[in-house]
Amino acid sequence: MAIFGGRRRNDNPNLPPGQHLTESFPVLSAGPTPSISADDWEFSIRTEGGDIHRWSWQELLALPAEDVTVDIHCVTSWSKLGTGWRGVSLDTLFADVDTGLDYVMAHSYGGYTTNLPLEEVLEGRAWIAYEYDGEPLDPEHGGPARLLVPHLYFWKSAKWVRGLVMQDDDYPGFWEENGYHLHGDPWREERYA
Repeated sequence: MAIFGGRRRNDNPNLPPGQHLTESFPVLSAGPTPSISADDWEFSIRTEGGDIHRWSWQELLALPAEDVTVDIHCVTSWSKLGTGWRGVSLDTLFADVDTGLDYVMAHSYGGYTTNLPLEEVLEGRAWIAYEYDGEPLDPEHGGPARLLVPHLYFWKSAKWVRGLVMQDDDYPGFWEENGYHLHGDPWREERYA
């Protein structure tokens, strides 16, 4: 006799509750893939005082890069373990940024936004990633560069990132305005508001 009920159970200690492993890298987007050439790409951080710190593609590539291996978890329940990325730590980009605010809104080419507490993107927890698995990041996965915040659900790792704007409160981004959780911790199953 089969007994049904409750949530799917996993025995892998690297899998948050309610997640399942995938070997593929599913492509999910809120809209069409924008076409951004590296020559036209720019990343910026705007502070509450109106100061704008900018990096062109070549300036980003000239900064110290890190190779990171991390697990990623999508709110739709797939997880991919041990993914390899190369990019610039947000600690490097924030080194000369003077702000007294505690939140950022990530903005992407194509109009996507997502909100994050500043503490979630500093201290070695987030990168502007431009390579995946040793290759330039494909446009369908956010290339030429995406935000990588692997300890939160993957919608927080904004594809086609173009900048961060400091904000005084945790105002919701695109998916958060549409019912997703403001924070998005997969270990707490913070999927929906």
